[in-house]
Amino acid sequence: MDDQVLTIAVPGLDDHNREVLERLPEADRYRFVPVLTIEELQYGDEIPVLDLLEKAKIELDRVGPVHGVIGFWDFPVSTMVPLLCEHAGTPGPSLDAVLRCEHKYWSRLEQREVIDEYPAFALVDPDVDDRPPEGVRFPMWVKPVKSFSSALAFRVEDADGFRDAVSRISEDIGRVGEPFAELLAKVDLPREIADAGGRVCVAEEAVEGRQITLEGWVGDGPLHVLGAVDTVNRDDVPSQDRFVYPSSVADAVVERMSQVTDKIVRRVGLKHTTVNVEFFWNSDTDRLTVLEVNPRHSQSHAELFADVDGAPNHRAMVRLASGQAPEMPRREGEHAIAAKWFLRRMSDGVARRVPTQEEIEEAERSVPGVTVDVIVDEGDRLSELPDQDSYSYKIANIYVGGSDPQELADRYRRCTELLPFEFDE
Repeated sequence: MDDQVLTIAVPGLDDHNREVLERLPEADRYRFVPVLTIEELQYGDEIPVLDLLEKAKIELDRVGPVHGVIGFWDFPVSTMVPLLCEHAGTPGPSLDAVLRCEHKYWSRLEQREVIDEYPAFALVDPDVDDRPPEGVRFPMWVKPVKSFSSALAFRVEDADGFRDAVSRISEDIGRVGEPFAELLAKVDLPREIADAGGRVCVAEEAVEGRQITLEGWVGDGPLHVLGAVDTVNRDDVPSQDRFVYPSSVADAVVERMSQVTDKIVRRVGLKHTTVNVEFFWNSDTDRLTVLEVNPRHSQSHAELFADVDGAPNHRAMVRLASGQAPEMPRREGEHAIAAKWFLRRMSDGVARRVPTQEEIEEAERSVPGVTVDVIVDEGDRLSELPDQDSYSYKIANIYVGGSDPQELADRYRRCTELLPFEFDE
């Protein structure tokens, strides 16, 4: 295998992740082949997941021998990957294990069997239920059992807020919920999950604390930890402000997170994949709470691992998918700390002016350690763009490396001052 060029199929391969893959230390050993486009997979009014799956299989067959299948995106990519691995005969997680993580209510039921670090939760039917469930106190989050990028997730403070949230969710839940149900039908489901289907929500008691994501991977054995990343949320709305690696929490907290994650992945039977689990840690009470279990790593963290450790977390996924043990460097990168900032606009609007490529390159030359990824085009209406949450609109991702948190903040501020955006209300 050392001299062989390995073909890795990547559903929804976008330009940004292709660049990350092509900067891998051993990139010349791989041929990365796109399968379907991200527009086909996520951007349409509907997600015809079974048709997309058959089309992807045809594209795989045309590619020829495939040595691995990987995916960076949430639904439907994350749930298609195990089926495409099975079709290609390459290592990968089972669909059953992936669904046990991705179905938010099923995931909570599995967690309850092996850990104590979860919030009060209950199933909610947004088409029927107009009163909060018993046993879950306000404030709570109400969100579909399957969505992505926090779409249709609402924090509610009282009964009126609950009714408003389920009403808004009911209007749009079918776009993801209905194709998700088609994949649920491919595995043996517990009666409670089968009866619920994909057009339902989970209500979860809100918890406070610092948000931290544990990144790791599993083969046939225990969990291997790649690192922990801080998620820093905004003060004005419940939107993410930035990711920072490495996390500033104590090693003892990260070790507890790894023990909880190991119990979960063993319980659901997750193997041959990267994984990330999002936690809240309350420093006052020292309580950990699992927020979400994802049967893949976060592509948003890739540059952060590259800047600090010397290789993106993509490397672990590629090696696992092609039957190799991940061999990740540690603290061999150019920077001591790195962040991904989300440049946001708080209100809807139409982009009338966005930075040109020349202006982006000038900002990157002027500010050391910075990479800019503008994610809106002129003429885009922000509310119609994919991958947005319920409270604000991302207009650019800005990756920053530096020596300490203050230098990161200074470089981010200087970079944003060089990026001209104009919007019509």
